Amino acid sequence: MTTEAITIPRPLVNQILAHAQRADTLEVCGLIGSREGIPTHCYPVTNIADQPARRFAMDPQGQLDAQRAMHDRGEDLWAIYHSHPDEPALPSVVDMEELNYPDTLYLVVSLNTKGVLELRGFRMNTIEPTAVDLTIQ
Repeated sequence: MTTEAITIPRPLVNQILAHAQRADTLEVCGLIGSREGIPTHCYPVTNIADQPARRFAMDPQGQLDAQRAMHDRGEDLWAIYHSHPDEPALPSVVDMEELNYPDTLYLVVSLNTKGVLELRGFRMNTIEPTAVDLTIQ
């Protein structure tokens, strides 16, 4: 069985991690844009979920603004990211139930670690999420 290999630039990983660390106990979320399949920009979007410590819901206007900025830069949507403050970097049942972009790469970062970055990528267009081989460069 072949696992999909994905490369993400370290500066984008650092931005996602910093975004998650600033919120600490709340889930954060955002989009990543790409040009010609290469991820280029991170677009944080405000989490407006009713229980932001346990789930994420992107602010609709923030999501539109991010998508507009991607369009203006000639980028495509490459990935959606969010954090799990107290859980592993795995899609939750809620993440799977509220999936809106099944063909998009999903990145999950966990802050439930002891000084070790836990960032994992998933394709979630099936019943079960499929992990991708994520390389940070």
